[in-house]
Amino acid sequence: MGAHFSSEKRISNLKELGQQTLDLLVIGGGITGAGIALDAQSRGMSTGLIEMQDFGAGTSSRSTKLIHGGLRYLKQLEFKLVAEVGKERAIVYENAPHVTNPEWMLLPIIQGGTYGKLATSVGLLVYDLLAGVRRQERRIMLNKDKTLTKEPLLRTDMLKGGGYYVEYRTDDARLTIETMKEAVSRGVKAVSYAKAEELLYDQGKLVGVKVVDQLTGVSVDVRAKRIVNAAGPWVDTIREIDGSKQGKRLHLTKGVHLVIDGKKFPLNQAIYFDTPDGRMVFAIPRDGKTYIGTTDTNYVGDIVNPRMTEEDRDYILRAANFMFPTLQLGPDDVESSWSGLRPLIHEDGKSPSELSRKDEIFIAPSGLITIAGGKLTGYRKMAERIVNLVASQLQQEGNAPYPSCKTDSIRLSGGDVGGSSGFEAFVKTKIRAGISAGLSEADASVLVHRYGSNIDRVLELYIAHRDEAKQHALPGAWFAALLYGIEAEMVVTPLDFFIRRTGSLYFNIDAVKRLKQPVMDYMAERFGWESSVSAALMQTLDGHIHDATEPLKK
Repeated sequence: MGAHFSSEKRISNLKELGQQTLDLLVIGGGITGAGIALDAQSRGMSTGLIEMQDFGAGTSSRSTKLIHGGLRYLKQLEFKLVAEVGKERAIVYENAPHVTNPEWMLLPIIQGGTYGKLATSVGLLVYDLLAGVRRQERRIMLNKDKTLTKEPLLRTDMLKGGGYYVEYRTDDARLTIETMKEAVSRGVKAVSYAKAEELLYDQGKLVGVKVVDQLTGVSVDVRAKRIVNAAGPWVDTIREIDGSKQGKRLHLTKGVHLVIDGKKFPLNQAIYFDTPDGRMVFAIPRDGKTYIGTTDTNYVGDIVNPRMTEEDRDYILRAANFMFPTLQLGPDDVESSWSGLRPLIHEDGKSPSELSRKDEIFIAPSGLITIAGGKLTGYRKMAERIVNLVASQLQQEGNAPYPSCKTDSIRLSGGDVGGSSGFEAFVKTKIRAGISAGLSEADASVLVHRYGSNIDRVLELYIAHRDEAKQHALPGAWFAALLYGIEAEMVVTPLDFFIRRTGSLYFNIDAVKRLKQPVMDYMAERFGWESSVSAALMQTLDGHIHDATEPLKK
């Protein structure tokens, strides 16, 4: 599979896309596009996918990193949404336990807060029932003392108790890449840094896309019987090119998260808590850090690179200091941050937090199919609805009937670990294998959890290239991850590696600063980049490091 998804095959893959008429071309390489491509190809449709940046570079690497059932949607009485995404998270967990795991969440009940004791108890009970939560993961109500035992940092003066329930934590960018890898292993041609520049028509009907390689400038016409616009925050841009942006439109809102070192914010326990202005935010421990967010504000500006502002940063710090008053967090405690855009459907008169997270499908007169809105958790069902629509349209044109969706039982790449029940034993076995190969226990654990059942290939690369790693001034575990990323995960730039494949720019920014030059040097040598290309890529990487650490002043 790796060969088909090697960054060294990217240009030839793009040219191959131009040499056939596909059943389906997907525009957009986030989680929704990846899910559509996997579903369509697994039903027998010849499928291609183009993404103008790296896979998952938009919204799909900038979420709260939870596959969550949406407790807040109960408040908006969106019972169907809660039921659907609750059941979906169990499916995602089963098919990719290495990038998804249950996380007990504590909801402190405070005086004057969003949820009182009764509302919390009933709400969590309804949530458990709607979401089909397993018996051992159903909610537990706690008194004040037990709540403080779970999380001693909570403020004591307003605390009345807590609700304890299960959410599922994920690595959103890795979930996207593992879905894409599985799609590619089944025959999908997926190409990053390939932009839909123009749409091609025959007698008013959409028949293809002029795709321009963003790195070489090469242009390829890709033809397909059906084209799906799953471009997230850019779906209206594609609709504008098609001349079909009428009626409903996107409403972008921005969500910011801050990352603080665990020594400064030693959170025991994931928390979903009230802010002083009556919203709710998450604080979640991960990899020795605590991340906290999110904001929800209307956004107009650069869609490619939304920025944290001082206002965003200070809002989140105020929320943290309100609920955890002993921390006394300040701007200097913020190690990193990320900002993402939610591509929601506009509804007149509604605030950002009131807008529905439901997805909607638009069919243009040209035949362009657009999917907008939705949530990370619901990506598989969104894909199923789109592919059902494409299948019925193709069938009406004389194609044989396509089988129904089967992605609920397709293991994602890296997910062949014996299911959720076998994952713990799998991890122990593979950590031992990593230690035998010469890795530290900590490095082995990181790699096993990141790559799941693909760990064997990563260990092979580690063993075979130990000496080369030293020559390139890179730790062996990092070098193996980089080689695997280039070979099997279409890592095209250092930024792809440091953000979407490893999450390091958010959760280990010191390592990024330390290793950026050796990674750049190795990639420049391997890909034959001219010094001007390396300099431009380093400038981009440094820009992202700056944006993650320095807020935009308003």
